[in-house]
Amino acid sequence: MRTIQGVSVSAGIAIGTVRVLAAVDYAVERRLIDDPQAEMDRFRAARDTAVAQLKQLRDNVAAEFGENKAELFDAHRLMLQDPDYAECVEGLIAQDKVNAEFAVKSAAEQFAAMFAAMDSSTMQARAADVKDVSRRVMNVLQGKRDSTAQDGSVQGDAVQNGIVQNGIAQNGESHIIFAEDLAPSDTAQLDRAKVLGLVTAKGSANSHTAILARTMGLPAITGIGDAFDPADDGHVAVIDGTSGAVFVDPDEATLTEYRRRKAEAEEHLSLLRKLKGKPTETKSGQRVHLYANISRPSDAAAVLANDAEGIGLFRSEFLYLEREDWPTEEFQFDAYGQVAQEMGDRPVIIRTLDIGADKQVDYFNLSHEDNPALGYRAIRICLTRPEIFKVQLRALLRASAYGNIAIMLPMITSVQEVRDAKRILEEAKSELRGERIDFNESIQIGVMIETPASVIVADELAAEVDFFSIGTNDLTQYTLACDRQNPSLERFADPHSPAVLRMIQMTIEAAHRHGIWCGICGELGADLSLTDTFLRLGIDELSVSPTSVLPLRNVIRNH
Repeated sequence: MRTIQGVSVSAGIAIGTVRVLAAVDYAVERRLIDDPQAEMDRFRAARDTAVAQLKQLRDNVAAEFGENKAELFDAHRLMLQDPDYAECVEGLIAQDKVNAEFAVKSAAEQFAAMFAAMDSSTMQARAADVKDVSRRVMNVLQGKRDSTAQDGSVQGDAVQNGIVQNGIAQNGESHIIFAEDLAPSDTAQLDRAKVLGLVTAKGSANSHTAILARTMGLPAITGIGDAFDPADDGHVAVIDGTSGAVFVDPDEATLTEYRRRKAEAEEHLSLLRKLKGKPTETKSGQRVHLYANISRPSDAAAVLANDAEGIGLFRSEFLYLEREDWPTEEFQFDAYGQVAQEMGDRPVIIRTLDIGADKQVDYFNLSHEDNPALGYRAIRICLTRPEIFKVQLRALLRASAYGNIAIMLPMITSVQEVRDAKRILEEAKSELRGERIDFNESIQIGVMIETPASVIVADELAAEVDFFSIGTNDLTQYTLACDRQNPSLERFADPHSPAVLRMIQMTIEAAHRHGIWCGICGELGADLSLTDTFLRLGIDELSVSPTSVLPLRNVIRNH
């Protein structure tokens, strides 16, 4: 057995025979031409054909996966129609008197290098996109066929390898695809009935290829690098799309374990098929919004895979915890924007920085505290160090132009804290307006209810915000005076305590008195023994781990 570690880009388990796709040779001969205008005309005609093909591919993807996922190919069409791109190609033809194929290849390399050099990982991933669309134009110029073209005029790389809509050409079996890399357009054409999973030597979690793999429900791993070996063709492999592990020629123990895990996953998938798209609604018609909690942008894939209606808690502090220096505005904008785009119209509620207590970061240089749970943390850091807070707020506002983002403030104990936070938010808005940067002017603001103080002043808080979300982990800690990090207090820290449940009831009632919604984003939301209680109290939303979504929906629908 050979074990390879890659980067997970789409969760799931696949067990099957490997099919290695040969790398496509994009060597283009450089030829000197006598008639630059004729060569420019060839380029323009090929570009127009490629744009028409992308329109057809876009329509195919929209029909199967929805309009949101089809937008990728609208972006590809815009790339081809970009005046700078055309000017670069035609400039090379005119100045160097080279053939259109060579000019397109050279322009693609220039634009890809420009994208790859950018700080934003999202923009870096666009390097693969510009290469993809340019290869499509080169295919047209070279007279290759493409299965997406209505006139059958051009053929893409995946079609050449026989893995698209007509299945795998050699024997019709399903395979795990190993490849150096896959272009987004090829991935979109994969026949899901014939492809079990994907493993590539190159690529990234932010690439459109990765996003499409997640949309298609294909386990996928990228970045195996030099471990990619064409000699693996025909061998049995197991891929774990959650951990990023690949096992070639697995031993019996590994096979047995992954067959067991796959059976469990298929049982979960059966529940998904039964409940996907169904409203989270009781038999009496009481509607509850069912969202999921995440810590990283890559977690959005699990939210969609488990059919959550949105993200009720994006723990933004992990963008700080997993770095050795301050995350820049651009870095944060990239992360929030990626999630917003991937979620489409579904709500994405992002909790502002919640550092302190059990989450310490060296570069914050926080002083030692004897009781950090009651100390300098969360909103207290943000309000006393507004230069840190405003960077995050600007990134959140900018990302709000790309999806349905809401901002949630943690560890609130007073109305003044909310007003101070809103003042800094207004400053950030004013700056962005002055810079002519788009954002959602009516972005929603909410607070986490996780202290007894916030429950007591919930009526006043409700007049300042658009929603409440109850953080039951800290609410339990502060209500019962039990440090959640102290294992010896476990028997006393009962989240089912009548005191905690009364706090939840008071919060819901205050929210409803003022016409705002109230949810729960703590672990208690997934406690099926309390679902009946929460429904009786009139909870509007529950946000839980992605894997808890379907079991919870099942319980609510049977209530």
